[in-house]
Amino acid sequence: MRFALFDLDGTLVDRQSALSDALTGLCRSNELPAAANRWLRTELADRATAADFARLRETFDLEASAADLWQEYVDLMAAAVTCRPEVIEGLARLRAAGWTIGVITNGAGDIQRAKLAGTGLADLVHGVAASGDLEIRKPDRRLFELGASRCGVSLADGGWMVGDNPTGGVVGGHQAGLHTIWLRGRPWPDGLPAANYVVDDVTDAITLLLAETE
Repeated sequence: MRFALFDLDGTLVDRQSALSDALTGLCRSNELPAAANRWLRTELADRATAADFARLRETFDLEASAADLWQEYVDLMAAAVTCRPEVIEGLARLRAAGWTIGVITNGAGDIQRAKLAGTGLADLVHGVAASGDLEIRKPDRRLFELGASRCGVSLADGGWMVGDNPTGGVVGGHQAGLHTIWLRGRPWPDGLPAANYVVDDVTDAITLLLAETE
């Protein structure tokens, strides 16, 4: 089965630089105090949801509604996030080689899909499953099942998972019955089963998958 699921943040796109740019813009346009800027950078370091902006509004007694703040953040992130041309090209090559490609990501569905649309990745993937869709997160097998289903395939058919998070992506993929490729970066926790392959960049993972086609 030529089927691969990819993580989004830290794998296909650079979330951290986009986050910094988006928060700078948000704080400037809303004239937020420095304390709110620091709060946002701490609270949103790993992920962001609409509920975070309700807490922001309450904590700093802001006039703008939580919904408006969240939507502005989503728009700013979609505009700031980038995907390198060589990644786009690699995924296009996978599709041309007959691969079914999915994205499985922890995060709110609206912001993750905005990132995919903003980078052009939405046109290259067959299906997307975000944790906000079911209020479950990787490594929960149900999110992998949803990702496969939205791509028109089944985990029972086998496939691959590519990601930078050891627990959520790699171990989750392993438990879902997928071959795994880990993007080296963060420390590998003791006691976790090893990934099938370890690479330095998602383009290296795509090269490995293309070799499976030959």
